[in-house]
Amino acid sequence: MSMRLKELEQFNPITIQCHDNPDADALASGFALYTYFREMGKEVRIVYTGSSRIQKSNLTMMVKELNIPVIYLEDVQKHVNGLLITVDCQYGAGNVTKMSADEVAIIDHHQQEISDVMLTEIRPNLGSCSTLIWQLMKEEKFSFAGKEDLGTALYYGLYSDTNQFAEIHNPLDMDMRDALLCNQSLIRRLRNSNISLRELEIAGIALIKHIYNDDYRYAIIKSAPCDPNLLGLISDFLLQVHEVDTCVVYHEQKEGYKYSVRSCVKECRADELAGFLAADMGSGGGHVEKAGGFIRKDRYENNYPTLHSEGYFSQKMNEYFERCQIIDAVSYEIDISDMKKYVKRKLPRGYVFAKEIMPVGTPATLRTLEGDVDLRIENDMVFVIGIKGEVYVIDGKEFSDSYQYTEESYEMQQYALLADYEPTVKNRIDGNSVALSSFAKVCVSTKDVCVYARELDDMVKVFTIQDRERYRLGNKGDFLVVRCDERHDIYVVKRETFFKAYEEL
Repeated sequence: MSMRLKELEQFNPITIQCHDNPDADALASGFALYTYFREMGKEVRIVYTGSSRIQKSNLTMMVKELNIPVIYLEDVQKHVNGLLITVDCQYGAGNVTKMSADEVAIIDHHQQEISDVMLTEIRPNLGSCSTLIWQLMKEEKFSFAGKEDLGTALYYGLYSDTNQFAEIHNPLDMDMRDALLCNQSLIRRLRNSNISLRELEIAGIALIKHIYNDDYRYAIIKSAPCDPNLLGLISDFLLQVHEVDTCVVYHEQKEGYKYSVRSCVKECRADELAGFLAADMGSGGGHVEKAGGFIRKDRYENNYPTLHSEGYFSQKMNEYFERCQIIDAVSYEIDISDMKKYVKRKLPRGYVFAKEIMPVGTPATLRTLEGDVDLRIENDMVFVIGIKGEVYVIDGKEFSDSYQYTEESYEMQQYALLADYEPTVKNRIDGNSVALSSFAKVCVSTKDVCVYARELDDMVKVFTIQDRERYRLGNKGDFLVVRCDERHDIYVVKRETFFKAYEEL
């Protein structure tokens, strides 16, 4: 069960602790909680410790311009009265000085390290802790109206932690980015105060010491320790080299390895490669061309006790390119001899007639867990919501031919059992967003859709007949599927979805 901020309102006073040597996301997260609890009438403060006070020019500017009342504790307190909340870090972890307190809470977006604190909210699938706290504040109906300093801080926290939004992959991050009232002129000043002369030197030295693979046209660079944004700048520059199609730039931190990934070819999605590099030792994601990730050092050393980091990244890059089959559904002649026959289950789905939520002709953005799709509302356009919260956009004739629709209200929690995010449609003219489930009703397929399918024993990328530019990735255990009546309609279905959506004939 998720923790609510309301549960913490029973405590007073409240101390909010950022991790040692805080970054923009930690400062923004602390500032947001400070604002929330102050409005609740609590005695509250933000603190941090570490080897020195905040020195980076963009962070000192952020604190000053946004009036963030953060306090540097030169002499660490032995005990904190009331509640201590660690933000963007976990109480007792290696990147935050441990102080005892009457009660402790954790709010963080990194992989869970600490499991013995009862009041904990950790969501490692989010790009920033700022997003998590924004969502928690929204759940308590907190109003952000008129709070430009707070909005700017949260925006910059996400901006900094996702390499200037290049590594955003969760729609909640996108929702916060789009919703906040923000001082864009200050963001520009912060953005252009991000690199020191020392970091410029680090970037130059890193570029000289690159590893290059001619067979797969990738490059790897290990940088000296630096601000994570510098990794993105180095990788952006590296990708401009004619011979480089994909690249990884990383550095070693106390807790692990932080890396940025870039790709300029459609056969390799940066976000998917970033996740592959992290394996089960961390997390990775982002966009098609720009992404990033983090590998925890304790897990890395347990799995690869004798392999140095350059060797690991080279080995994983080679493995990625060598083992992955690429299928172009338009030209691929599929062999069904080892495939079983299945029929698609007639599960309830949601449907929304697009013109009922926005006027015909409105430019809009459909946002789902799978990403954003820009479209224009058409008279016969229908949105159909699947069992994992995915959305199919079809025309009215196809919908009426394929589905029996009802007037029964559609409940996401009841029918979309695998959904992690509620899909929305944003009006690109006025910026307003609506949740599809607010308008959705129940429909059921009327057609028997028969397919052939087989379980994958390795990675495969499928360019479908509907999308020639973006592949669908299948991993070991997922299913390669082809319609019986159209042998070029080939696609991938994730394992957790397949057995819910199909039954064997």
